[in-house]
Amino acid sequence: MLVQSVERAFGVLDTLSNGPLGVTDVALRVDLPKSTAARLLKTLEELGAVEQIVGDGRYRIGSVIASLAGSTSQASDLVGRARPLLESLSAEIGEDAGFSVPESYLVHYIDQVDSDNAVQVRDWTGEEVPMHVVPSGLVMLAHWPSLRRERYLNLPLERFTDASMTDPDKLTSRLAKIRKDGFAWAFGEFVEGINSVGAPVLDQANRPLGALHVHGPAYRFPIKYDQSEVTLKITEAAHRLSDQLQRHQF
Repeated sequence: MLVQSVERAFGVLDTLSNGPLGVTDVALRVDLPKSTAARLLKTLEELGAVEQIVGDGRYRIGSVIASLAGSTSQASDLVGRARPLLESLSAEIGEDAGFSVPESYLVHYIDQVDSDNAVQVRDWTGEEVPMHVVPSGLVMLAHWPSLRRERYLNLPLERFTDASMTDPDKLTSRLAKIRKDGFAWAFGEFVEGINSVGAPVLDQANRPLGALHVHGPAYRFPIKYDQSEVTLKITEAAHRLSDQLQRHQF
């Protein structure tokens, strides 16, 4: 037996897979009252499954569904666009730089450029880690719809080091600041002795498509660098990549 609300939600998503539509058109195509279609769209928007086009009013498939349905070719395209920025970041800062995307409640690292520094950390490409302990995850989590963010924070949050932040109230305050600042630093929160900084890559609706990060050993990063300069470089790179991807409607 089909659950009616689930069936209707899939009907809405199937309709939007053909292109953006307004509430009235969605209602007509899935044969629902306009008020019901509007409620479904609002719920799906809160979950990140659909998004409203800025300045347009129509809805389209959101970043969560796009991520779940993302093909290998799309991932390759994302890596291709991010790679020059990663190379520049690594060369300018002198540490490893990486690009990650959301994978359900995890951060999936899909590319990394290693620095020429004598002591490197490790290649995280292919790794998946919880969002609350790494800057890439924190900046994406900060830009999630509030309902989805709250659901994550209500999960049992694993502690990896003594520095890991797992208190939901403290994380809520931290995420609000990250959302305002546009970046996050983490000091030994996932792996002891490793510090990192991340900035979000956003779509036109200000939802996260991914994140750029730079990481290095705590004895030199960011101690041997100008921390504010490192922050500026990675946020500028993330803004450039966001602009590129928005122009290509990722």
